[in-house]
Parts: sequence; C-alpha cells; structure tokens
Amino acid sequence: MKKIGFDNKKYIRLQSQNIKKRVSQFNKLYLEFGGKLFDDNHASRVLPGFEPDSKIKMLLKLKDKVEMVLVINANDIEKNKMRSDLGITYSQDLLRLIDSFNMVDLQIGGVVITHFNKQNEAIRLRKSLEKSKIKVAYHYAIDNYPNNVSLILSDNGFGKNEYLETTREIIVVTAPGPGSGKMATCLSQMYHDNMRGLKSGYAKFETFPIWNLPLNHPVNLAYEAATIDLSDVNMIDPFHLEAYKKIAINYNRDVEVFPVLNDLLVKVMGRQIYKSPTDMGVNMVGNCISDDEVCRKAAKEEIIRRYFDAEIEVRKDNLPEDVLFKMETIMNKAGVTKADRLVAVKANELAKKTGEPAVAIEFDGQIITGKTSKLMGASAAALLNAMKIAGNIPDVHLLSERVLQPIQELKTEYLHGHNPRLHTDEVLIALAVDSITSDICDKALKSLSKLEGCDVHSSVLLSQVDVNVFKKLGMHLTMDPIYQTKKLYHAK
Repeated sequence: MKKIGFDNKKYIRLQSQNIKKRVSQFNKLYLEFGGKLFDDNHASRVLPGFEPDSKIKMLLKLKDKVEMVLVINANDIEKNKMRSDLGITYSQDLLRLIDSFNMVDLQIGGVVITHFNKQNEAIRLRKSLEKSKIKVAYHYAIDNYPNNVSLILSDNGFGKNEYLETTREIIVVTAPGPGSGKMATCLSQMYHDNMRGLKSGYAKFETFPIWNLPLNHPVNLAYEAATIDLSDVNMIDPFHLEAYKKIAINYNRDVEVFPVLNDLLVKVMGRQIYKSPTDMGVNMVGNCISDDEVCRKAAKEEIIRRYFDAEIEVRKDNLPEDVLFKMETIMNKAGVTKADRLVAVKANELAKKTGEPAVAIEFDGQIITGKTSKLMGASAAALLNAMKIAGNIPDVHLLSERVLQPIQELKTEYLHGHNPRLHTDEVLIALAVDSITSDICDKALKSLSKLEGCDVHSSVLLSQVDVNVFKKLGMHLTMDPIYQTKKLYHAK
C-alpha cells in the first residue's frame, strides 16, 4: 500500500474557499486554468493522495457559479497538433473536454479560437461546434503582444476580437494544451466587459510550481522536468520579494511578462490589484501536503521517469539533445540518478543475461521480471507474472500453448503479421476468455487493479499497443531509447 502525502479533502475545501474569496472582489472573475482538469496524473504521482480529478471536484463545489470557456489556437487546429499523452489532436481533445464538462453538468460558455487568420480547419471546427449549439468567437493575433499596450487596448487590438457572452460569476478559461492563448482570452474578455460597464477581474490557477515550497524542493523540480520542452524554469518571484519581503516561487514566463501584464490589468480593471505574479494565483496545493517526505520521494521518482521520457523524445528527434543536459541538472539538484530506478536496473540485467528484451515491474517492494519467449513478448510475460504475485497465485502457467498458438496463427497466417509473439492486450483477452472456466485465470484478472501505480520498465521501446495497456492500467512505464530491431521504419 502506497503512503499518502497529500490531504485531498482539505485541498478541495481550501481551494474552493480561496476562489470564492477572490471572486468577491469583482462582478465576474476570469480564472485561467493551467494543467489538466480531469486527468492530472502528474500531480497525483508527485503528491500521493492527490486525485487526478480533484480540480473538477473542486469546481463542482462551485457549480452554480461556474461557466467553462475553452480556448484553442487556430494554428494548432490547422497543423493537427497532437497531445502526446492521449494520442489525439488538440481539436479532438477540445471535443473530449466539452463532452466531459457536459457529463458533470458544468455549463459551457463557449469556445474561443485564437490567432484566427481564416484557417480552413478553424472555420470548419467553428461550423461544427455551432451546429451543436456551442458559441464560438474568433480572436486575432496582435502585433507585438503583450508589449504594445496602446494597440492592444484599442479597436484594432482586443476591440477587434469577437466577444463571448457569459452569464456566471466565475469564468474558467481552459485549453487542450499550452500555447492556446488563455491569458489573452481572459484579458480580451475583460476589455469588452469594461466597455460594457462590467467590473471583471483576473486570476490564475496553476498547480505548479508550488509557490510556498522551496525553489529546489523535488516537487517543484519535477514540474521543471515535466515542462522541459517548454524551457520553463522555476525562480524566486522578485516582485513578491520586493513587495512583501517574502520568498515565493514562480516560473520564468510569468515573472518575465508580469510588468507588461500588470500594466494591462491596471488599465483594464482601473486599479492595481496585484503586486506580483504570485499574487495573481489562487493555488492552495502547498497548504495540503500532509507528509513532506512522502511527496519528496514520489517527486524524485517522477524526475527519473521524466529523464527516461526525454531520452526517448531525443532518440525520436522530437527534442534537441541539450534537453538531456538540462534534465541531468534537475536530477543533480534532486540528488537522483538513473540507477535509482530499480525496475530499469533489473530489466537491463535480465536483457543482458538473455540477449533479448526484458521488462520489470515493481509491486509491493518486489521486482517481478518477464523475458521474451516464442509465445509472448517480455511486457506480456512480466504482466502475467505480476498478476500472479498480486493475486497470490502459485507459479503456474496461466495460459497454455494450446490457447496461445491459435492466436499466433491468426496474427501471422490470416492477418499477415510479422511478429508472432503476443502483446499484452492479446494475452489479457485470452486470459479473460479462459477465466470463464478457470478459477485461477479469474483470480489473476481480478488482481489487475492492484497493479495501478506500479513502476514498469522495458529494456527496449515497446509497441504503442503495449504502451497503451500499461497506461490504461495506471502503471508508470519507462523505456530505454532502444529500438528492438535495426529497421528504419518502426510501426506503432
């Protein structure tokens, strides 16, 4: 059983109270929401006890006051930009989010398409959304934003943007991913509110970095590791230190833009509300850590996982090589190395011994391995072995060759596949079929849920099928950046 380091109930209570307090200063509050709302798995990994849907549960406490506005960049629509963690485009994720908000009865205020310049796919998306009775507004790029304040606050700046009518007190502005234009959307809406005589305000909800944790606390370092592709760097907020003589942690982009943003806010709101970028935040996460050591350990583990992820992205030419030097600096600050990931050590030891790919899983302090065989891949073997341990099942073959061989024949003879070995999904389906007549197979299947949160490592890059299975099981997978074959084309 994993130790808990975060008080989730306290978080939901304090966070909703703090947002209510902030909105009381205005007729309407535009709340820029960073990070993921339904599936904040990064937060749940580095803050054990934080539930991935905590933010939604918190918003549901304020449901009668909340209206959701989603923002997407027209260039991302046109380029079919992908969310790598979900394997879907930003446009698809926008639709997924709308469906998810509807399912929990959160009111949808509409969609803002930013950086609009008559992109065909953006026009097509708008038509599709409007057919579903969802309001859509176009916002346009402004030259020298955010520095040219006089242009921004004019008819040719924010005044050119379409205004999205909203009715609630709290307008949560969220997006499928970074670079969508959430902050500019908030400011544009406030500008139009002001022109209509409505007193509206702005606040920011970013979970990380946690402003009241030390700069090099592992939880904050894990945020740097998670956003290594954005070049975010945690830093002491100099404006907060000057104004209050207190250290608060923010990140470089917010600190760099604050003087200009503050100028914009003062002109739009008519008065100065914030003295620092930290002031703009409403984040109460740091007040809900119940066991600092547990969170430190979890964050260090996440940093190592992020290093392996970065190695893969560099190997695939998705990131430049200097990213690895930055990751090494973060690891040094956290006091960890790749050798601290025991599943990686054990998987590679087995791979070296057998000369074939190997996978290791850590369950309840025990390292369980799986090797490649003629019947199945190492990931499938390791998963079956882990299910036996988790289900307290004797070390017997859960599936016989009699069951597996017909599946191999189907793959190679009829579906013309080149790899006869079974993937994890195929093995699990076979196990599910056998569970009808086998009590042991049924017991093994029921033990699957116990593997959630377990660490997994493969000595080679796995197929997307196997990656997806581990992800759906909630297991924390890392891989060495090594292709199993020397082919130039590697199918997903």
